Amino acid sequence: MPPEYQSFRPEEHERDLVGVIVELRALDSCDERSLNRILRRHPKNGTGLFSKSELVRGFRHLKERHGWTEDEESFLERIRMKPIRTASGVAPVTVLSKPYPCPGKCIFCPSDVRMPKSYLSDEPGAQRADQHRFDPYEQTLSRLRTYHYNGHRVDKIELIVLGGTWSFYPEEYQVWFVKRCLDALNDWVPGLHDGSRPVGPTRILQAWHRFSVDGRSMERTYNEAMLAIERAGAIDWVEGEAATWHELEAAQRRNETAEARCVGLSIETRPDHLSEDEILRIRRLGATKVQIGFQSLSDEVLELNKRGHDVAATRRAMKLLRGAGFKIHAHWMPNLYGSSPEADIEDFGRMFDDPDFRPDELKIYPCSLIESAELMRHYEAGEWRPYNHAELLEVLTATMLRTPEYCRLTRVIRDIPGTDIVDGNRLTNFRELAEAELDVRGERSRDIRAREIRHRPLKSKRLELSELEYSTSVGREVFLQYLAGGRLAAFLRLSLPDRPVRPDEIAESAMIREVHVYGVLTGLGESGNGRSQHAGLGRRLIGRAAEIARAAGFADLAVISSIGTREYYRKLGFRDSALYQHFRTRGEPST
Repeated sequence: MPPEYQSFRPEEHERDLVGVIVELRALDSCDERSLNRILRRHPKNGTGLFSKSELVRGFRHLKERHGWTEDEESFLERIRMKPIRTASGVAPVTVLSKPYPCPGKCIFCPSDVRMPKSYLSDEPGAQRADQHRFDPYEQTLSRLRTYHYNGHRVDKIELIVLGGTWSFYPEEYQVWFVKRCLDALNDWVPGLHDGSRPVGPTRILQAWHRFSVDGRSMERTYNEAMLAIERAGAIDWVEGEAATWHELEAAQRRNETAEARCVGLSIETRPDHLSEDEILRIRRLGATKVQIGFQSLSDEVLELNKRGHDVAATRRAMKLLRGAGFKIHAHWMPNLYGSSPEADIEDFGRMFDDPDFRPDELKIYPCSLIESAELMRHYEAGEWRPYNHAELLEVLTATMLRTPEYCRLTRVIRDIPGTDIVDGNRLTNFRELAEAELDVRGERSRDIRAREIRHRPLKSKRLELSELEYSTSVGREVFLQYLAGGRLAAFLRLSLPDRPVRPDEIAESAMIREVHVYGVLTGLGESGNGRSQHAGLGRRLIGRAAEIARAAGFADLAVISSIGTREYYRKLGFRDSALYQHFRTRGEPST
């Protein structure tokens, strides 16, 4: 429970809370300025202002007494904190796996032994993970509580597992970690966990300097430090970090009809740690998306930065992932040692010109100089420098313009605290700066994120179905999208392989890799009321995908469904199989 909740009692402020709520309910819409004026007219304790979370708590406490039960969602929309968090149709919940040895030796990677490799202890998500001792259950539950307190719905959860190289963790830990995340979703009941407490931060018995990694001398690597910590018994981890596949599958079945459903699960790994067996394991966990570090598509740059794999490994990994139906979220890093602004722009062009790559989503992480990284040596020797503002702006505007409309730029700058950056860019709003620069030039990005409909009302008469086709390493890809006044309301990714793919279950199937309906998150079973969600757009896209698959000669249409969407696909006529759900293309999706 947030600290202010422990002492806040809505009944003690009922008169002023009612005054605020009545005025807000009377408005057709509300901005920050209007809200602040209302709050000043009804001050808390005669002097202070109610916080948004206190208004949410007050509304929920008083709604039955004052007959407001019919419009909770419309009220919450007026005051919702950080509405962008759920404007893409789902509530993202990010959790971190525990610190663990990493197979990589990348010179740009920070080495904070308090965190999984590449993460820093003062990043917000990392701080939350440490507060909960990297316990997946408590991390997940904490995020659900935060969303609930701030007026967001939590019935459609995108679970994002970050931290090191997931495929390098022991299998029993992977199974346990995902199971405990699902347990938290399955146990969620609003208000039931309000008194829950974090399990406490990771207990380090020895002084941190004994295990620190000195980036300048590199007297001890991250993995050596992790081994020393393990031998010293310095970390008090959560007990019993293991579970069976049977236990995980039981948690998955329970989540299919839970109040908070996992409608997407992603993990992150390296190209050189993906194999056919690993692909099967990731899918069995329930994952639908894989974040994968490209970093560069230049063998020379990869070698200089001690990445540990070549571009060919990235090609193989992409083919395996796409063939198995996963959504692919790539990471790409400009300003690496041995590159230049001109070379970076050329490198980015290869990502979408070459059919072997063409990711569905992309994070652009310009290289940051962190003291614990080996890159410090090259910086001090004058062999590498961070791009200046103009150079970085040119690289980012060029790459944003070259991103095709089937790809989503989820992030353009990594949110590293400025205190951790030795030299170079410390601005975290560089995407806004790049978009403003494009606007000055009369241009704009066409990526998915820039076109989402978000809070805008959906008018069905303005809907237009667009189909974009492109080639990939396994065949053809069709990107179907519903546009409303140029804004993206929904899309579907359909793979039509013309080369052998694995697993065997989908060897002769067309594959729906993703269906996403944008707009404010609408509750399970609720009408969209002018919103994109629950307006039938997903069903219509699936019906069109079945037509395209049938015309292309596929008798079977598979979908890499997430745990929380299995019921939805069953209602449309899909049948369950081992790892996917299937639909005979001679039929039509049910209504």
